[in-house]
Amino acid sequence: MTRVVVVGDLMTDTVARAAFPLAKGSDTPAAVTIHGGGSGANVAAWLAVEGTEAAFVGRRGSDIAGRNRDMELMGYGVDARLVMDQERPTGTCVIMVTHKGDRTMLSDPGANGALLPEDIERCKDLFSQGTHLHLSGYALINEGSRKAAIHTLDLARKAQMSVSVDGGSSSPLKRMGAEPFLEWTQGARLLVVNAKEAEILTGRDSPEQAAKVLTAWYPQVVIKSGPDGALWYTNGRPEPVTVAAEPVEKIIDGTGAGDAFVAGFLPPWLDGKQPADALTAGCRLAARAMQHLGARPTLDVVDNQIK
Repeated sequence: MTRVVVVGDLMTDTVARAAFPLAKGSDTPAAVTIHGGGSGANVAAWLAVEGTEAAFVGRRGSDIAGRNRDMELMGYGVDARLVMDQERPTGTCVIMVTHKGDRTMLSDPGANGALLPEDIERCKDLFSQGTHLHLSGYALINEGSRKAAIHTLDLARKAQMSVSVDGGSSSPLKRMGAEPFLEWTQGARLLVVNAKEAEILTGRDSPEQAAKVLTAWYPQVVIKSGPDGALWYTNGRPEPVTVAAEPVEKIIDGTGAGDAFVAGFLPPWLDGKQPADALTAGCRLAARAMQHLGARPTLDVVDNQIK
């Protein structure tokens, strides 16, 4: 099984799940919990729990939150290569989840915004042929970590690694603009985006049409469409391969479902399985992620698997 190196963001997520519709200007009962987060770190955690050898490269503060996030990643079995920032706190995200499961995020990148090319160089031993790199789009979207992200892609190309990139998040991607993102990531073997990110990058509101446009930059494209499932496309095929979403009786928290999808998709895809099989594995893991609070597997589940 191919080893996966993930480079990107590490966060502490404070999740507030409302029991009723939000009462603007007043109080709404909610369950408030704290979890490890960050898109890149989430992907690494799900990969490791599912049995893939995974490493994560990122930056944390010297605070208690950073120490806890570091220990959590090790608890999942991730080879965590976290640089400690003495000036900036560990990144934080406040996630407001409505009673229907919709979410809005308020993010402070903290130490993530200071990821440096030198930090990547310290982990150069991870970059070798036969290993796969997954780069979180947040590392490119955040101006402070952009040079490190571009350096990461350069190292991976020189090492002849396969590379996948995700779109990060639609709103900051739109602020940054499609052209720079496409320029920096062109040549990655796989792009994984959701339908909104695909539309921002191409101007096409149809995922099928957006996927065909995106293959001008990437050999393979995956577009996640939430309850409508996901599709995979490569040039030369008449139509994309599509798979329906796994049914979820009740969505507890959609945070991290897209990251879980990536972690479910990558191993079978890297092993040369059929695209439909990889998409199915991604949708299955995404469905699991939506059935509990937080963006990662619960640590008690991890403990039980170890036992």
